[in-house]
Amino acid sequence: MCNQTRVGEFILLGITDVQGLQRFCFITFLLLYLTCLLGNGAIVTVVICEPRLHTPMYFFLGNLSCLDIFYSTVTVLKMLTGFLFGPQPISLGECLAQLHFFHFLGSTEAVLLATMAYDRYVAICNPLHYALVMSPRTCLQLAGACWSTGFVHAMMHSVMTSQLSFCGHNHIHHFFCDIKPLLNLACSNTSLNMSLLNIVTTTIVLGPFTLTVLSYLYIISFVVQNVRSQEGRWKPFSTCASHLTVVALLYMPVLFNYAQPSSGSSLDRDVPLSLLYSAVTPALNPLIYTLRNQEVTSALKKMLWRKLLREGKGLNQGED
Repeated sequence: MCNQTRVGEFILLGITDVQGLQRFCFITFLLLYLTCLLGNGAIVTVVICEPRLHTPMYFFLGNLSCLDIFYSTVTVLKMLTGFLFGPQPISLGECLAQLHFFHFLGSTEAVLLATMAYDRYVAICNPLHYALVMSPRTCLQLAGACWSTGFVHAMMHSVMTSQLSFCGHNHIHHFFCDIKPLLNLACSNTSLNMSLLNIVTTTIVLGPFTLTVLSYLYIISFVVQNVRSQEGRWKPFSTCASHLTVVALLYMPVLFNYAQPSSGSSLDRDVPLSLLYSAVTPALNPLIYTLRNQEVTSALKKMLWRKLLREGKGLNQGED
């Protein structure tokens, strides 16, 4: 019976079916997506082009901006299409691919934020050995470990989900293919998948979160004990403020989403939480870093000024 009604395509119902609200949501999330692309793209460009920013801190920031662009693209484009044309069909293969890349990029970002916290810990608490500890080779290895961890974690979910049988109705009450909504549609045993979700995914999020918190506790302790002046204490704290804000915006909703068992009521809560860390946070990250980071701000201004000067010279030469 299940084999005869096997589902090969799903319908993403999206966030809302109210016509007026769909238009409002389309404009809102389109602006957020464009902000994400322009803001994170600007950070990646300035980190690559500005020699002064060729440091471990900005190397990891460039990785974060790349992740945010891809992470938002995986879910938001399909959601925007749904706002314009209604519930979106998606094949099982496309659904698994979306699930894989969403968790690949998301878990990579979770581990990367812990790596960035470690970088700040070494820079503030052990500045004399910073260049030795965070050498270019070490930075590449740490970044590679982040991306590899995310890929392996996502592959586990993709393979396990692909082994499930789906039959009956095929409506996904979400704006993308996430694990919880898919498990609710499965007609085969999902106990192993739920264990993987509740244990491994929670560990992937909670582990880096714990390391991040410990890093900043050490930083606070070091600064309070060793720095006497108020100005000297404020500088390391302001340096880390941007990172702490990004950490809170990502880890908090993710922990609430995946650290609790799936249920019908939790799915209603999961959608707004998913919107927060897949659409809103990637757009806010570049604003947080540029507004609170004078080096990035000045580098962006310098790059824009150079571009304007080149364009001005080009116009003058054309007139001559």
